[in-house]
Amino acid sequence: QVQLVESGGGTVQPGGSVRLRCEASGFTFNLYWMDWLRQAPGKGLEWVSSISQGSHTRSYPDSMRSRLAISRANEKNLVFLEMTDLRPEDKAMYFCSRDREGLNRGQGTQVTVSAGSWGQGTQVTVSS
Repeated sequence: QVQLVESGGGTVQPGGSVRLRCEASGFTFNLYWMDWLRQAPGKGLEWVSSISQGSHTRSYPDSMRSRLAISRANEKNLVFLEMTDLRPEDKAMYFCSRDREGLNRGQGTQVTVSAGSWGQGTQVTVSS
């Protein structure tokens, strides 16, 4: 049966980047478009990106186009999503899917964007 396993999520600082990975099995991977979807807390599924079988066509929502890059490695049944300039509103569970509706999707990988407990830092200079 269709199996999709996502990984690569985590907690990232605002402005940071993340590369999500999805490993597919149970179907002929190179015959299908692949999609990334996301679901923010309390919201529905949102389409994030699509890639055609041979990577010739890559699609993104206009609002996120400049910050996303989808890719795939058919010989390894892998699809990737790189996101840059992450913002707090990007916090969501990210799913790899064989369709835009998410009918065949994995369990997801969580991406959290937070400044966390990091401070501004302090400069240390060592000089003789």
